[in-house]
Amino acid sequence: MCGLLQCRTISAKTFCTHLLFVPKYNPVHDEDIERLNNFINFSKKLLILTGAGISTESGIPDYRSQGVGLYARSSNRPVQYQDFVKKEHIRKRYWARNYVGWPRFSSFRPNSTHTMVRDLEVTYGRVSCVVTQNVDRLHNKAGSQNVIELHGTAFNVMCLGCDNKIDRQHLQSLLEERNPHIKATSTMIRPDGDVDISQDDVRGFQVPSCSQCGGILKPDIVFFGDNVPQQRVEAVKREVEHCDALLVLGSSLTVFSSYRIILQASELKRKIAIVNIGPTRGDKHAHIKIDTKCGDIVSRLRLH
Repeated sequence: MCGLLQCRTISAKTFCTHLLFVPKYNPVHDEDIERLNNFINFSKKLLILTGAGISTESGIPDYRSQGVGLYARSSNRPVQYQDFVKKEHIRKRYWARNYVGWPRFSSFRPNSTHTMVRDLEVTYGRVSCVVTQNVDRLHNKAGSQNVIELHGTAFNVMCLGCDNKIDRQHLQSLLEERNPHIKATSTMIRPDGDVDISQDDVRGFQVPSCSQCGGILKPDIVFFGDNVPQQRVEAVKREVEHCDALLVLGSSLTVFSSYRIILQASELKRKIAIVNIGPTRGDKHAHIKIDTKCGDIVSRLRLH
């Protein structure tokens, strides 16, 4: 009995922790479930676009959510592309903090929304492609197969001087070898895996260069101020052309790289449904807009 009670206590704590970064939201209504059910079940080539609003339910904060997003909780801002490229001390600070945050960031697990998206593709054959703005690789962990990571992934590292790419976990081993003195840990996390550490730890941090050309190593992420690679933009355009409907889950569509997907789908007369807490930039183009937490509605869908 005690073991069962302890298990329930741990589960409750985990549940509460995972909701720390979910803003206040409206309850799910039966008519919303029915509308989304019909939208999905009538589609045979569904394109799903996901944003940070689905990963908050796994415990990863986002940038813009009212009251709980990074912008609402602090004055910290993500690194800018030009600063990373041009300033060595910015790169050193980034990698030092990312090194400390990586064990926790890489351990996050998919939630019910990621599982539903996978089932729609793998089990029911209704999804033609998943386009995600998230860099956390949770769709891949859940088992989704045709995934376009619009803004890249934190799990790969690229060289700015050549075409060399390495696995982020391998880089973690290299960083550990060069920085055995770093013992810092952190219980907090930011959307890109960034954490707070002391200036002393940053000052002495050693960052390796590319093993092939000696160039700058950068996470394979589209930083703020950078552009989505054109090849990836074209791949998304093709997926929009081939889909028969677009479902947006957990995105405010604030950045243009995601909003233009809505614009293209609307121009092609594709049906559009959006599930998100609060308004989005694409609401006026949506045939269905449901204002609630994604996990609450997907858990009640009747897929066939």
